[in-house]
Amino acid sequence: MTAPARLLVVTAVPAERDAVALAFLPEQREIRLPGAELRRITTAGARWDLLAAGVGPAAAAAATAGALTAAALDGTPYGLVVCAGIAGGFEPLAPVGSLVVADAVTVADLGAESGTDADGFLPVTALGFGTVTHTPPPGLVREVADALGCAAGTVLTVSTVTGSAARAGVLRARHPGVLAEAMEGFGVAEAAAAHGVPVLEIRAVSNPVGPRDRDGWRIGAALAELTGGFGKCATVLESWREV
Repeated sequence: MTAPARLLVVTAVPAERDAVALAFLPEQREIRLPGAELRRITTAGARWDLLAAGVGPAAAAAATAGALTAAALDGTPYGLVVCAGIAGGFEPLAPVGSLVVADAVTVADLGAESGTDADGFLPVTALGFGTVTHTPPPGLVREVADALGCAAGTVLTVSTVTGSAARAGVLRARHPGVLAEAMEGFGVAEAAAAHGVPVLEIRAVSNPVGPRDRDGWRIGAALAELTGGFGKCATVLESWREV
């Protein structure tokens, strides 16, 4: 008999965590970890642990690593880590109100300024260090995108949210096919990779990437889309196993 799946869902803030939790009816309970709190949901097919890790890649990496370590030491390691939340979308591929799935989780601003590179930036890999992209399992990406009826593409991780058309244009040129930007995915993916656990990123688009216009943000609607999205793809995530 196959053991129930164990999934860790990492969001930035409690509002995003709660939006994911609304997709599930079973009773939820809280699990205390050093410096963090998990919300645990047990369904017929899986154990879901939901973690609001904090804003930005560093907080996300630290909290995710802590949860992964605690599970491994307990003898109940996770089989999949999902980074989830709202994001800015690059129109027209990812309009406000849409969902996106990452087929590449890429850090946009880890590197060095350069006076010789075409756009003045060298990724850290060009300097001979680390990585800038984590690739979720392609088969899982396809299944989740099909379940959600949404696009799959690059989701960028940034430490500073884009606030101008010029910056949005630079990111488009540097990352063809980019769908969205958020602030935690790469940190979550780094922690997951260190533990040898596959990662996925699902985002609901709350605003367009470009000039900062708070009046144009649709955070409530995006959170509702996140709830609906997990309702649609939960079975896919619970049944997926890495082969």
